[in-house]
Amino acid sequence: MRILGIDPGLQCTGFGVIDTEGAALHYVASGTIQTSPKDGALLPERLKILFDGISEVVKRYQPEASVCEIVFVNVNPQATLLLGQARGCCLTALVANGLPVAEYTALQLKKAVVGYGRADKAQMQEMVKRLLQLPGLPGKDAADALGLAITHAQVSRTMQAINKVSPLQARTHAAYKGGRNY
Repeated sequence: MRILGIDPGLQCTGFGVIDTEGAALHYVASGTIQTSPKDGALLPERLKILFDGISEVVKRYQPEASVCEIVFVNVNPQATLLLGQARGCCLTALVANGLPVAEYTALQLKKAVVGYGRADKAQMQEMVKRLLQLPGLPGKDAADALGLAITHAQVSRTMQAINKVSPLQARTHAAYKGGRNY
């Protein structure tokens, strides 16, 4: 299965693509989509850059599944709102391109990849490098995106194994208008 991970951000959105064969993970591609207010682009234009960039990544690498980080609340409410808009744009691009979307928090991501929920960026980069046998460290945003894809690969294998024993029921008690399935 080919999985696309997205680490949303308004200035820098990371993406990472991996292939899975059973428990084996294989690196395909990673990078970032950059937007900057310094170029004179207003928020709507910056969101369009994100949408078009993710759409291009989907068309180029043809993933079967996608995963996006769930945004946490920052100290700065304005920054949180902007990040939320960027994340919404990323989710819209994934769904518009026909991909199923899974979501994980930063804590879940770090726990799955590093084994410690409060790991820093350098630890994430190093573990992603090791797990995917990369020759060098990926960028911080790309490492988070690859980590999300790795997390989803691990979780989906577990969920498939559980489903073989007992069919899973989608829970919507914590869903916002049915937008998330657990």
